[in-house]
Amino acid sequence: MDQNEQDKLRQEVDEVLHGQKQPQEPTGFAQNDYSNIHHVIGVMSGKGGVGKSLVCGILAVELARRGARVGILDADITGPSIPRMMGLAGARARGVDELIVPVLTHGGIEVMSANLVLENETDPVLWRGPVIAGAIKQFWEDCAWGELDYLLVDMPPGTSDVALTVFQSLPVDGVVIVSSPQDLVQMVVGKAVNMANMMNVPVLGLVENMAYVECPHCGEKIYPYGPSRLEETAKAFDVEALGQLPMDAALAEACDTGAFESALPEGLLPDAVETVVRTAEFMDALRGQDA
Repeated sequence: MDQNEQDKLRQEVDEVLHGQKQPQEPTGFAQNDYSNIHHVIGVMSGKGGVGKSLVCGILAVELARRGARVGILDADITGPSIPRMMGLAGARARGVDELIVPVLTHGGIEVMSANLVLENETDPVLWRGPVIAGAIKQFWEDCAWGELDYLLVDMPPGTSDVALTVFQSLPVDGVVIVSSPQDLVQMVVGKAVNMANMMNVPVLGLVENMAYVECPHCGEKIYPYGPSRLEETAKAFDVEALGQLPMDAALAEACDTGAFESALPEGLLPDAVETVVRTAEFMDALRGQDA
């Protein structure tokens, strides 16, 4: 995406903010002949450090366990964590006939990330906004994804150029927003919800991460940040509360060691997974009516 296109995106959002017009429909990156992606679900957060990639990984693994064909597009270009947590540290994507082939996890989930094309995974990504947006386009248009029921997009934190690119250029069926129970949670969630609304992207609901700690001896839930604000925040922005996640040292270690798929307990975030599935079924029904 060149600078003119970036300026146009910013102008459109500015016009929306000032009420001059509604956002345009996505311009649409094209799928290649080797990709047939049925549903795109974004996972986003209003700020960093809330476990957005963790939630993205949980959704991907749980959908794959149900027999779905799943891919993850790691759109967090400057801070990619998906490859390591999915056991792909040191792996490299390969090129075939001018297309990039995503890397498969042990569980069969396809992954495309900046870390899979860098010479060293610790190399910094010193790219300006237009170049990063161009990488998202390449990960969509120039990757041979094959047949996928779901492509989950792990978006960078906040409401940046990449979020604009994803919302306006990919056929996103909806987004799951991830938050944590700190004092400013309603403000940062509000930014994410309002951006999705302005871009005409449905908000599927809200997941609260790091909500509590479970006592290993008696199972009592301890809330170090005070009472959960999930229901309160979801109600404030008229979105669904899709579940809570605890602080879990074992799961954090599994992310660090790449054992996430095998170590993930069964049945995490069932409401969030069911919402994604129902959204996909609803979109399929709508597209069937239009056919």
